Parts: sequence; structure tokens; C-alpha cells
Amino acid sequence: MTIDLKKEIRYFFTALMFFTRIPCPPSTDHSEEYLNKSRKYFPLIGWIVGGVAALTFWASSFVFSTPISIVLSIIASVWTTGAFHEDGFTDVCDAFGGGWTKAQILTIMKDSRIGAYGVVGLALLLLLKFLSLVEIANNGSKALIISLICAHALSRFVASTFVHTHDYVQDLDVSKSRPIANSRLSWSEMAYSFLFAITPFLLFQNYWALAAFPVAYLSKIYLGYYFKKHIGGYTGDCLGATQQVSEVLIYLTLGSLWKFM
Repeated sequence: MTIDLKKEIRYFFTALMFFTRIPCPPSTDHSEEYLNKSRKYFPLIGWIVGGVAALTFWASSFVFSTPISIVLSIIASVWTTGAFHEDGFTDVCDAFGGGWTKAQILTIMKDSRIGAYGVVGLALLLLLKFLSLVEIANNGSKALIISLICAHALSRFVASTFVHTHDYVQDLDVSKSRPIANSRLSWSEMAYSFLFAITPFLLFQNYWALAAFPVAYLSKIYLGYYFKKHIGGYTGDCLGATQQVSEVLIYLTLGSLWKFM
């Protein structure tokens, strides 16, 4: 099997352009083919976002306390992605909190305004994220830095598996997620993506850390069941919510396991 390196680079930059604010080469465009294939690099984008957060924490820790450095790292990750996944999470909170029928849920999800469910949900999510990172930081800066990269990489892989296990339910013609909604990667490409998601965990030098994967994936299974029950499948916002939930669960799992590692 031959690999077209030029195309692979285009796939990577397409994913980088779609999910971050980081400047990309002018030749990178919104080609549906490239965005479909770029999904294999979503965990690698997690490396970059987690790396930005980790670098921000490390640099800030020379000047500020650990809690302030953690807040700055969270801000850095949100800025890097343009709050792309957080926006999906708030939309899901509003839609499933305020909608009673499938039509109502999908209508609310498309509304750009944020309601009480979204505000409260995002506030609690960020608080839990902060506290879990503080817990990890009690075991040293190295533990926190590795955890940030691991969580951002693995959570993006977990969210991307929805394309293989569930149906997309919103109107594809008006959805920003249309290019990735109905295109599945081959098993070899998924294995390639999974490798990017798992590799950062080797930095822990302890296999117990890999327990974060089944925990994160179980959250995806439950969310998939919940989404399917109420709307028949998933939307782009559901993917963002899954990424955020699984990211926090990875932090919580690593923080708990650290007592035994």
C-alpha cells in the first residue's frame, strides 16, 4: 500500500483549519473529500490543542500559582479552538434541557442564543474541569502536562467514532458538520487514528493510565443511547458535547488512578 504524503499533509491541515484558529497554508480549502479523510487526524489536533494548554500552564507556573496557571491553560485551549466544542456542549444542554420533542430539540440546537441550561451546564463543566486538573497537579506539573495532551487527543477520537456507530439526524444541507456526517473511515484508518489517540499515554510509563479509554468510551456509549432515544442519532453539537464530557472524564479517571500509579 502506497501513501500519498502530499494528500496526507492536506488532510492534516484541513483538520487543523476546521477545528482550530491556527493559520494554515493558503492552499488548504473546504474540500469535502479532504475534510472526510481528515478525521483520522482529529487526535493529532488534540495533541496540538493539549500542547498549547500544557505549554501555557508550564510558562505561567513560573509566575503564577498552580490554580491560576490551570485557568490560563484552559483559556488557551478554548482560544485555540474558538470554543468550537464548548459551543456544541452548551447547545446540547439547551436543546435537551428545554426541548420535549425531536423537532423542538433540533430547533433549539440550531438557535445561536445560549439559554439557562447552556450557561449552567458550561459553568459546571468548566468548574469540574478546573478542579480535576488541580487534583492532577497535586501529583506534579509533569502529570498535569501529560494529562492535558492525553485528554485532548483521546476525547477527539472518542467523539469521532459516532460516525461509525450512529446516524446523523439533522438536515445535511444546512449543517456545518455535513462533510464528516456520512463518511466512514476504513478500519485501517481508524486504527491509525486510534494510535494517535493512545500514544500520549505512553508518557505515563504506567499502563493503568490506559483505563481512561474505556471510561471515556463508556460515556460515548451512554450519550449515544441518550441521543438516539430522543432524536434518533447525533448532530455536530452532539459530537462537541461528547468531546467535552469525555475530556473531563479522562481527567477524573487519571486523577483517581494517580493515587495508585
